[in-house]
Amino acid sequence: MSVASTLEDIRSKEHDIDKYLYLRNLQRQREPEFYSLLVQHTEEILPYVYTPTVGEACQRYHHLPLVPRGLYLDAGSKDDFLALMRAWPQQEVRHAHFEDHMQIQTWVVVVTDGERILGLGDLGTGGMGIAEGKILLYTAAAGVDPRVCLPVFLDVGTNNESLLKDPLYKGIRKPRLRGGAYHEVVANFMAALRQWQPHVLVQFEDFANHNAFELLNEYRANACVFNDDIQGTACITLAGLLSALRATGKSLTEQRILFYGAGEAGTGIAELIAIALERRHGLTREEARQHCLFMDSKGLVCASRTDLQPHKLPFAHDHPFQRGLLDAVNTFRPTALIGVSAVKNAFTPDVVQAMSSINERPIIFPLSNPTSKAECTFEEAFKGSAGSVLFASGSPFPPINTDGVTQHAAQANNAYVFPAIGFAAVLTRASTISDEVFLAAAEMLSHMTTLEELSRGIIFPRFSAIQTVSASLTAAVAEQMVRAGEGKGPPRPAGQSAWEAYVRSKMFKVPLQSKL
Repeated sequence: MSVASTLEDIRSKEHDIDKYLYLRNLQRQREPEFYSLLVQHTEEILPYVYTPTVGEACQRYHHLPLVPRGLYLDAGSKDDFLALMRAWPQQEVRHAHFEDHMQIQTWVVVVTDGERILGLGDLGTGGMGIAEGKILLYTAAAGVDPRVCLPVFLDVGTNNESLLKDPLYKGIRKPRLRGGAYHEVVANFMAALRQWQPHVLVQFEDFANHNAFELLNEYRANACVFNDDIQGTACITLAGLLSALRATGKSLTEQRILFYGAGEAGTGIAELIAIALERRHGLTREEARQHCLFMDSKGLVCASRTDLQPHKLPFAHDHPFQRGLLDAVNTFRPTALIGVSAVKNAFTPDVVQAMSSINERPIIFPLSNPTSKAECTFEEAFKGSAGSVLFASGSPFPPINTDGVTQHAAQANNAYVFPAIGFAAVLTRASTISDEVFLAAAEMLSHMTTLEELSRGIIFPRFSAIQTVSASLTAAVAEQMVRAGEGKGPPRPAGQSAWEAYVRSKMFKVPLQSKL
């Protein structure tokens, strides 16, 4: 069957979840066709293999006719993780990224424990769907060979009572491990990876706040790891903010950024903004953090509060407490409003109008996923601001036609950045991934749209050109990693154009015949 006819079959499905299931079966039964479709029609296929459809798939994972594609590791087998990895198929893949003398097998692993899937919470082993979906983006966006891409689920139990009572639930029917027992499972996993392969990139995905920060801080200094919810989201959001500022003509130093939601995503974004202000504009880190304010479920994160979690403390400034979002907007007069709360309709018409009265071009980013959790829609932000909004969302929204002009809703999709960063780490066998990598990627991405495109709401380049975008980002990041001593480069590439040609030569080509 041709890619064109397969695409028509997908389009004929009435429900998105049916398109998801069709694509899952296609991947299992006709892999070359699946990857041809994924690479050639990424923009159209992405919503059905990842967000927003993957959220529903994770919720219904145990009730859908799915054959899991990832590696399942349960806490009771923590001493056997290495044996289970060694039993995984395709152990002898040779991914010749470097010249023969540097040839090495390098794997990409996306791992989750399912505790905080998108904005949906604890979905137990249904979270395998998020790892399976996210890993596809390495191939679709950056051209990483799917044979060395491994989704992993760490089953440490679930606190979701409905899952524990569900007779079809396939995970451990016990409360989640905490404390030392939990960290022992993760430590065994990381140790097994090191023994299993000479180099592995690990992406932590959809861990709950308390574990996400602890694991990142524990492993980032000595392993090739990153957390996409903290660092990937920060990178794409900073890129969107810098791109929007090109439309306003203002500097990052002039911004007051109010976050609605103070979890791992929000504080990760704010910290990268603070790093940008420190390293590019000469502020101290404390001065830079003053540009970011947070609202959580109880109100303004401020110095007078005694109930704050550790990751919020750097942003607990000496300001008077505000209970409501509208009061905070009117009091602090932010230039940008970023939603990472998973609270639908949190950006009310009054809030949008207040932002518009304060700013000629208000920056409003409702980033929560899936679409049902977005703080506002594109239409609401556009109409509430009389068309002046600079908008980006986590999930896609349809464009708006006004006065014969099509205004686009930019999607701040992490897939713009994390596959390129991951591929650069693979190509250079990076030992670690520093903050400078995410800063450099954000800055480069922010300049990939023209001022004319920005006037039509196009904050990011079209996703249909994602592999072209990724080649440029991968090249820039790889060069940065080698320059900083975090990675090793092949002997010849030097400069952006040479690196870019090298990256393109190593991108996965879909085979025309046989299984992958």
